[in-house]
Amino acid sequence: MQSLPLLPFFAQQAQTKLPANIWHYLQSDAGLGAQLQSNEAGWQAKKLLPRPLQALHLPSTQCELFGEQWAHPIMLAPVAYQKLFHPDGEIGTAVACNAQQGQMMVSSLASQPVEEIIKQAQQPLWFQLYWQGSREATAVLLNKALAAGASAIIFTVDAPVKQALIDLPAGVSAVNLAQPLTMQPIKPGQSQVFDGWMTQAPTWEDVAWLRQQMKIPLLIKGLMHAEDAKRAVTLGCEGIVVSNHGGRVLDSTPSVAAVLPQMVAAVGGQCKILVDSGIRSGQDIFKALAMGADAVCVGRPYVWGLAAEGAMGVAKVIRYLRDELEMTMALTGVSTLAEIRQVELYA
Repeated sequence: MQSLPLLPFFAQQAQTKLPANIWHYLQSDAGLGAQLQSNEAGWQAKKLLPRPLQALHLPSTQCELFGEQWAHPIMLAPVAYQKLFHPDGEIGTAVACNAQQGQMMVSSLASQPVEEIIKQAQQPLWFQLYWQGSREATAVLLNKALAAGASAIIFTVDAPVKQALIDLPAGVSAVNLAQPLTMQPIKPGQSQVFDGWMTQAPTWEDVAWLRQQMKIPLLIKGLMHAEDAKRAVTLGCEGIVVSNHGGRVLDSTPSVAAVLPQMVAAVGGQCKILVDSGIRSGQDIFKALAMGADAVCVGRPYVWGLAAEGAMGVAKVIRYLRDELEMTMALTGVSTLAEIRQVELYA
């Protein structure tokens, strides 16, 4: 019988069901392992003020971005190799997302074909694009996603393309990649970082090129600096995702909650702002929206649900977070996402 709140319960179930190396891969953190905790603490540090006796007029969590409408602002962040966690894989996640009237970002490293994921979702999905080492190779993957019906591209820039940090079991691979990206050969005396994987990392010039390759919205994921946000706007990007990759890349960064207000101020309403990293509750979602985000992405929590109960578990996580968001709205006296933006948070 379940005695814990849903998300900790699903995390516990996922750890029980998954092999130790797969659970560690899912939960892994950069450096000393403090960044994940810092991300979560950043949201928790912001406090809410109850507002009883408020009349709620036509309450709704409806969210609209780029002409798409969803029942709530809870998006599913891109997570690689979802068949590692459950046979339903990305297709199960997509079906759950559709059932809960939301939106999902399909990873470049998805373990099922993007065209089949979108087909089974019965709705256009967003596609998260990793740079493939060159414009030519990246264009191949981009065109595959566009042909499959992706309605927005999320270009992740804060981590070089790399294969899984675990040995993938038989039957699990990045099936949408034409070929795995391999490290450039390193000569004696050269740096594995600067002469190796950084030679295959994208630049702002590549972002400008990518913007010209599509007519659908382009969002840049993994920005934490205000000047980078401004530059993305200058290049015509329709959105940014403020993120430190869930703490998986660079340790000792500020929490996303700490930099979000600066990023909102930097773009001045010229593009949409999404946020991820450390979101663990409907209250966290409320706080992100109050600080200026247009929508919020969750990652590990829905994967816990996937590992625990497959597609049904993902649907339960989305619904649970939406219920918490609605409860928080009711207790703070706001009816819509627009009204959340007027709420003052306390430190």
